[in-house]
Amino acid sequence: MSILTLLPFIVLIGAMFLMTRSAKKKQQAAAQMRDEMQPGTGVRTIGGMYATVKEIGDETVLLEVAPGVHAVYAKNAIGAVLPDSEYNRIVHGDDDESDTDTVVPDDASSLTGTTEATEGTETAEDAEPKADLTKKSDTAEAATEGQKDGKADGETDAK
Repeated sequence: MSILTLLPFIVLIGAMFLMTRSAKKKQQAAAQMRDEMQPGTGVRTIGGMYATVKEIGDETVLLEVAPGVHAVYAKNAIGAVLPDSEYNRIVHGDDDESDTDTVVPDDASSLTGTTEATEGTETAEDAEPKADLTKKSDTAEAATEGQKDGKADGETDAK
């Protein structure tokens, strides 16, 4: 057999080796993260629930979901161990980061894109007349109705 016939098989085996190696690294990192959990740590489960670790067993973890509400989960169900600042921001709504120079406009002027510096200057676009979006037939009909009987608005035939 020649080397050219074995080359596709060698490439396939090499690709499989690299894929399984990266998956093993991810599994090891997740296991290390779960081993570093301590009581009082905030966690997120794989289902998306946020809780505080109360007790850690060999294969299970006791989580406090709400004050006084405890649930037992498998260690593998812990998706992420969160830093205290992130856990408090998500669960308790503590926004230490949001107090920094956040400006909320009280009107819609910031949405138009014009600034005070450009308001005084007139461009060619501003000099063009605005389009009249009213119906021409409505205004023409109203004018001809008023002249039809020779009376202005509000005049009557009463004597």
